[in-house]
Amino acid sequence: MNEGKNEAELDRQLPAGEQAGAEGLAAEAVDAIENLSGVHPGYRRAHASGVCCRGFFRPSGLGMEFTEAEHLQEQQVNAIIRFSGSSTDPALADLLSPAKGMAVQFILPDGEVTNLVGVTVPVFFARTPESFIDIVHMAHRLRTGTLGPIELMKEIVSHFSESKEALLAVRRLMPPASYAECHYYCIHAYVLVNAEGRQQPVRFEWVPESGVRTLTLEEAAQQPDRYLEEELELRLKDEPAIFQLVAVLGEEGDATDDPTRAWPENRRRIDLGRLHISEIYPDPKYLLMDPTVITTGMLLSDDPILRFRSAAYAESYGRRIEGR
Repeated sequence: MNEGKNEAELDRQLPAGEQAGAEGLAAEAVDAIENLSGVHPGYRRAHASGVCCRGFFRPSGLGMEFTEAEHLQEQQVNAIIRFSGSSTDPALADLLSPAKGMAVQFILPDGEVTNLVGVTVPVFFARTPESFIDIVHMAHRLRTGTLGPIELMKEIVSHFSESKEALLAVRRLMPPASYAECHYYCIHAYVLVNAEGRQQPVRFEWVPESGVRTLTLEEAAQQPDRYLEEELELRLKDEPAIFQLVAVLGEEGDATDDPTRAWPENRRRIDLGRLHISEIYPDPKYLLMDPTVITTGMLLSDDPILRFRSAAYAESYGRRIEGR
């Protein structure tokens, strides 16, 4: 694993004062998450319940026009995949955690890694680390009252208009029939850099080869608490789960610094390749799916939430490894 390399990269990106500030905000953010649903020692502070898999990514070669990134050339690379619910509570049933996650770690030919983290809603609910903390604090205060889920969302939107699109997307979600039949959005913008130095802003999506399939609330209510993990285990005994990696190309005027705003639907889409998921894999204790861990041929965008996630992931990871 390259956790040490990731910390060194962060040190190079931020002056010492900003680094200390990011670490302080990260601790505050993780504290806010813990206040929302309690402390669950040894678990991730978000997407606590999940299942890991092994597979490989076979690039289409179409990415070579846009980037030198090794996993987007022509050589197949191995991958670790983690599907999860969005809740901070590892005991929460699949049905009660509306949004789902899919994190992918590509194992590059030199042994280094690069990560992509996706969720089943196309935008995030906060524009900055500070507003993220404020929204989580507000959700905690409202949950201790008598508001139901819909009233809680309306109250948050009335104070934080940036969260409207994300919360509406969550409300529209139906229970998935399978982790392998969800559409996952890597909500942050990245920048691809090709051999000539040309830069192209992109957003990534994972599109299931078998299509998107959902359950009715009545059907989902009849499922066991961990029905998605059980379904995936049975599925992979018969055939791999396959996802297409799509790059959505940004154009002038498309926000790269705001994960709460979607890009227009008519943007050009490039097929970067197929992810083949073959088997369940015990969740490695030291697995860290930090979405800021990138490789040559990629840059982080100016999205403040994306850049903040490295410090936040490191804080959560440290507490989890220490059993806190």
